[in-house]
Amino acid sequence: MTPFIKKKDIKKDWYIINAQNASVGRLAAYISKVLRGKNKSTYNPHMDNGDFVVVTNIDKIKFTGKKFNNKKYYRHTGHPGGIKEITPLSLKEKNKTEQILKLAVKRMLPGGPLAKKQLTKLKVYNGENHPHDVQKPKIIEFEKLHKSNLVK
Repeated sequence: MTPFIKKKDIKKDWYIINAQNASVGRLAAYISKVLRGKNKSTYNPHMDNGDFVVVTNIDKIKFTGKKFNNKKYYRHTGHPGGIKEITPLSLKEKNKTEQILKLAVKRMLPGGPLAKKQLTKLKVYNGENHPHDVQKPKIIEFEKLHKSNLVK
């Protein structure tokens, strides 16, 4: 039986991941697992007991195959004929590389208000620098978790 944890007993840790040469899909899947709290023994699907994740070097993230040019993200304005599409290449040209990872993680979380709250715990930065040194984040060496995590 899973022990139910109270909201006041939840401890949220901070993790930092270097996204240099990391595969977008594998990184997003791992981040969504940490944001939901599925890496903890106290996981409950109806509670937000996930951790904070800081991702650096997002401008050096990679796609496998031809996805960087061919993948399309769709959204709808709500008006007839209002479907819009954008590719990762055009997002990078607009200096919105953090949106690539945020879109991938957002779509791996379940829909609803809890997922929106969990997505706010994802902090994405282009370079090495980030303002979260005060929280003393633990380093996750993502490239060493599995050999396929890095794209050559």
